[in-house]
Amino acid sequence: MSRIMDGLLYSESHEWVKVDGDTATIGITDFAQKSMGNIVYVDMPEEDDEVSQNEEFGALESVKAASDLYAPVSGTVTETNSELDDEPGLLNSDPYSNWIIKVRMSDPAETEALMDAAAYEAFLAAQA
Repeated sequence: MSRIMDGLLYSESHEWVKVDGDTATIGITDFAQKSMGNIVYVDMPEEDDEVSQNEEFGALESVKAASDLYAPVSGTVTETNSELDDEPGLLNSDPYSNWIIKVRMSDPAETEALMDAAAYEAFLAAQA
């Protein structure tokens, strides 16, 4: 069973979002991490890059596969988690405390399209 954290929002492509004012902190879910296996590389955008909701913003590579990352919200990248450049495996140990990018949202209302923890749990159950 995958861990799901209360207080976060979730996308169907298995990214999580923590909203703080107009800033969205984005990472991958435990389900995504378990599906990929041992993550060995994280491809992230640069600071000041624009991301668009449901559009690709980066990728993960594991020993098994590569997987695109999709932006749950639109906006401007304000920060990337540089620790992942040297230690992408941090996502394996705890995908919820190791975020990938922070975005200043251009349209905070986009978060209404995301799922809360209960809805994401039901979504995963329906996929099983």
